Amino acid sequence: MATILDMRGIRKRFGPVQALGGVDFSLERGEIHALLGINGAGKSTLIKILSGVYTKDEGAIEIDGQAVELGSPRAAIEAGIATVQQHPELVPDCTGVENIFLGHEGHAPGLFRRMNRRAMRQSAQTLLERFPIEIDLDASVGEMPAVDREIVAILHALRHDHIKVLILDEPTSTLTEREKASLFQLMRTLQAAGIAIIYITHRLEEVFEIADRFTVFRGGRNVATFTSREARERNISIPELMLDEAAGDLYPICDGIGNGDVILSAEGLGCGAAFSGVDLELRRGEILGVFGLVGSGVDELSKVLFGALRPDAGELKVKGRTRRFRGPHDALEAGIFLVPGDRRTEGLTMTKDVTFNTTVAHLGRASWLGGLLKLSGNRRDTEKLARDVGLQPFELDRPVSAFSGGNQQKIVIAKGLYRNADIYIFAEPTIGVDIGARAKLYALMRDLSRRAGVIVMSSDCDEVHGLADRVLALYKGRPVHLGGGHPGGVRPSRDQLLSAGIMGARA
Repeated sequence: MATILDMRGIRKRFGPVQALGGVDFSLERGEIHALLGINGAGKSTLIKILSGVYTKDEGAIEIDGQAVELGSPRAAIEAGIATVQQHPELVPDCTGVENIFLGHEGHAPGLFRRMNRRAMRQSAQTLLERFPIEIDLDASVGEMPAVDREIVAILHALRHDHIKVLILDEPTSTLTEREKASLFQLMRTLQAAGIAIIYITHRLEEVFEIADRFTVFRGGRNVATFTSREARERNISIPELMLDEAAGDLYPICDGIGNGDVILSAEGLGCGAAFSGVDLELRRGEILGVFGLVGSGVDELSKVLFGALRPDAGELKVKGRTRRFRGPHDALEAGIFLVPGDRRTEGLTMTKDVTFNTTVAHLGRASWLGGLLKLSGNRRDTEKLARDVGLQPFELDRPVSAFSGGNQQKIVIAKGLYRNADIYIFAEPTIGVDIGARAKLYALMRDLSRRAGVIVMSSDCDEVHGLADRVLALYKGRPVHLGGGHPGGVRPSRDQLLSAGIMGARA
């Protein structure tokens, strides 16, 4: 294959921090190339240089053998490079067609310069003929499933005919296995059309499923590049390349079923069409895992337990007392804290700094009797919690929008630790978090479970099975019996749990 992108000796420094130290990276035409590394390894900086967001300090970039300077996002687009961010900025109330051509509506002639909807629709049809994929572009984006929103963002990036390099940043982080298959189908279609794809992911199992090659970044340098076949044949450990050490066990050892008192229980819990008939029991000193794919009711269950949604059936007890939460405030007062799955819209105030976000969930602790904030005390508390969760970079005055997705998740968890709750609910706790940070967060959850009750709700079967002392599976809103004599059942095999969550198979 011919080289479409060649980067040599790329350096970038931010003050005293050397983000990239002489990086070489190449991409072949029609290649899917995975870019891997823990948070802070340098891959995001490289991508932002390619996208025209940052300018390189040193080095050379060639596209199709021609030297280019990518001083702005417009310059990157003109050079044939398009980027789809982890959280695409789409307009929910507009249709797929309207989002694809946002900013390029092809105004029809006339006094009021109306949008040329016919031309937009024809251009969208041309795109679908070029890249066949099953999607209803007349539906509003806000009503689309996650995979269709991702496809709309990709088509928006490819509306320019001359795009040669497509960068996909964590595109599968919120997708089900079925939705991921649809996205991979589109990626292979793009590959067959000669478009090269740089694929950023923390889901290492996907590398061997979709990538032709992968490159590992560590400490601002690319430390290894292998074809997927070569890595498989040589039994290369990607985690060890990323961490520069033996990865060891990702999950801490389970201590066994908690022997403490039951601090949370539910019987026959239901919430509309989302889920029904859920029984569960959480004891102090254990981790209870709930596995279910997107749309299984897991997200709604987490919100019912936190008072953000009201159940229409069943009974919920906290420390033996029946509770009917009017909202999250009641749940917080009862000692429950939710680390939500959507950190950007439900967990953080993106424009505020780390200290604000860490302490905002417990203003009674963060302020004096008269309402004035304990500025120095809050700073000290935040510094300790930021160290506990391994925040990088350690800059508490930064707005959280300036941190990577994995570090944003660490800030949400620090916020929960500041609350000092009795019951912690972690919904999709490691979306966008690299393997090194995940191991640290898993150990933190296990330590937390020794004094509190912890519920982990995730669409990642391995995560639930690896962490939990007992498990519950939801399939299309219904709990699946996994054996055992009490709610939550026992700890089944990984395959039993997977079958229960994706097919509703009973153990």
